Amino acid sequence: MPAVHDRGGVPFDKPIEKSDHPIQDWEVRIDGLRAVLARKGLLKTDEMRRAIEALPREKYESIEYYAKWAEAVEAILVEKGLVSKADLDRRMKGQTR
Repeated sequence: MPAVHDRGGVPFDKPIEKSDHPIQDWEVRIDGLRAVLARKGLLKTDEMRRAIEALPREKYESIEYYAKWAEAVEAILVEKGLVSKADLDRRMKGQTR
């Protein structure tokens, strides 16, 4: 069975949207975060690719491009022990501790 990212010959239910959309602030921020982490040697392109391709099929197919990046950055930072999932969850809820 092909991996979730391998789309060769797979029929789609709807046409692929090819038009550009206005970039949202959070998309710019996740790109910036990825770039800073890469410059500091904390994140590599191959790690991003692996983390994106490891997303569960349902998530991979339901979220957009930069959301996949956000998921990958989170997974890699947690995997490397640079941040905990619990801490991220708390901060996303607006709690600092």
